[in-house]
Amino acid sequence: MTDIDREIDEELRQDRAAELWKRYSGLVYGLAALIVLGVGGYRLYDYQRQKAAEAAGGRYQVAMSLSREGKEAEAEAALQALAKDAPRGYAELARLRAAAELAVKDRDAAVKAYEAVAADAGADGLFRDIARLRAALLRVDVADRKEIEARLSPLAAAGQPFRASARELLGLAALKADDFEAAGRWFDQIVTDAEASPAVKQRAEAYLAIVRSGRKS
Repeated sequence: MTDIDREIDEELRQDRAAELWKRYSGLVYGLAALIVLGVGGYRLYDYQRQKAAEAAGGRYQVAMSLSREGKEAEAEAALQALAKDAPRGYAELARLRAAAELAVKDRDAAVKAYEAVAADAGADGLFRDIARLRAALLRVDVADRKEIEARLSPLAAAGQPFRASARELLGLAALKADDFEAAGRWFDQIVTDAEASPAVKQRAEAYLAIVRSGRKS
């Protein structure tokens, strides 16, 4: 290929590039604008999300202060408001805390509030498990054993995050029914669980002493 041929070929390539750019430059600019807008929109969204979380955290602390000051009605109202319009995590936390405030004056209503959280498929799994556990805790003194087992058996399975607490309540339900064998099995599972907290293990040991004395009698 001669130098002239090369020059002609280069000019043709430049002409094609210019024609393509003329044809598609609007699309390129449009895509660039969309990218810029997308990045800016995400940053704005992230900023607003952080501000909303900070505001919800402040409101939650105010509600907790009201609770500590003995202003139960004001605390409950603040928590109910958070549960309606706060970001998801704070909303779920507020629902649990509102149920705890309610338990002081109306256990049955608190159980229903916890059950509503537990049944909410959109709630975080850990929050739902906490709600199930707390509902059972409010019922363990008055409910029959079958109810407590139905509430807690799934939470007591191996690998569940709150298994030690669930097993403790199941053991207490068995003790209440004078089933010392079943109670002993539940408490033994706590004592031999390497991940159970020292406080829960200590209580389980105390319960096992009761179990042993009950078996002897």
